[in-house]
Amino acid sequence: MKEFELKYGCNPNQKPSKIYMANGAELPIEILSGRPGYINFLDAFNSWQLVKELKAALGLPAVTSFKHVSPTSAAVGVPLSDKLKKACFVDDIEGLDDSPLAMAYARARGTDRMCSFGDWVALSDVCDVTTALMIKREVSDGIIAPGYEPEALEILKSKRNGNYNIVKIDPDYVPEELETKQVYGITFEQGRNNFEINKELLSNIVTENKDLPESAVRDLIIALITLKYTQSNSVCYAVDGQAIGVGAGQQSRIHCTRLAGTKADTWFLRQHDKVLNLPFKKDIARPTRDNVIDGYINRNEEDVTADGNWQKYFTTKPVPLTDEDIKAYLKTIDGVALGSDAFFPFDDNIERAKRSGVKYIAEPGGSIRDDAVIDCCNKYGMAMAFTGMRLFHH
Repeated sequence: MKEFELKYGCNPNQKPSKIYMANGAELPIEILSGRPGYINFLDAFNSWQLVKELKAALGLPAVTSFKHVSPTSAAVGVPLSDKLKKACFVDDIEGLDDSPLAMAYARARGTDRMCSFGDWVALSDVCDVTTALMIKREVSDGIIAPGYEPEALEILKSKRNGNYNIVKIDPDYVPEELETKQVYGITFEQGRNNFEINKELLSNIVTENKDLPESAVRDLIIALITLKYTQSNSVCYAVDGQAIGVGAGQQSRIHCTRLAGTKADTWFLRQHDKVLNLPFKKDIARPTRDNVIDGYINRNEEDVTADGNWQKYFTTKPVPLTDEDIKAYLKTIDGVALGSDAFFPFDDNIERAKRSGVKYIAEPGGSIRDDAVIDCCNKYGMAMAFTGMRLFHH
């Protein structure tokens, strides 16, 4: 297949639309089900690069959940605790502990469930049955992977009345070194960002604390590779083998840090006993449950514990999660990694990061206020590496 006609572009009025290889070669994909759209393919090709790089860097199966050309999370296949399984709604999945790919999916899809609603999924490895069964029950637009076990493929094909978008990509495909795009009829050309993110990138530790354990190295690599495919400005918190908070596309770095930090806090608080034991009615749909949990933790537009509201969701009135509960719980958090796609211009980013348990940081360095940022890290005993490499992505 040398080209594929799309229904429309970013919006229904943008026609005609298609994908094709400019050099006339065959597309490196097969469409096994559905009819992916323009934004679907933007998500598919960006997300595939992310998981391919994570697998190469860490040697573990990797999964990411994408929405609107940025990851909601990315994770590698490491075991989940019982509490995390419950928080990710996968404590009922048989065989989860036997499939590293399924573990990675459970983490990636379970991190920011509100933002992952209607996501695009990328798998670094051939999709197995356990992973397919989990994907089947989530609201998702499509998936890209290097292959599918026959039974797994049939499970996914049954999704969305047989219209679920399933794409198989050639894992050996290598894009050309130069890439182009058009804006307002003007063509831009640049070399692909082939910069390799690995352990050596974290060797320039500029803080008094030089201790960077292997778990922190893993999490910083996850954060940085995630940022490489996140719309800039961007900041990513990671821990335990997964990205837990991504702040994307903000004009101010501190807003990235706050946004990502709030998402990381929510991820932690979803493992609070009060959240895990919310008395949901059995007929509450998964997306509704996600919204209610977010409202319970962050007290958004609707007070889900108020009289007249809680009856819609719960069998009994839940005990509210108080400010004191939140502060006490988050105070116990430590060992979180934080990556930034460009330097921190002020130490307010470090102050905000500390509130979410950050202990390890990787950023390019190069600000005129680097000394102030380093001093703030030293105040909290953090270890920070200057990578010397910016990771802007637009």
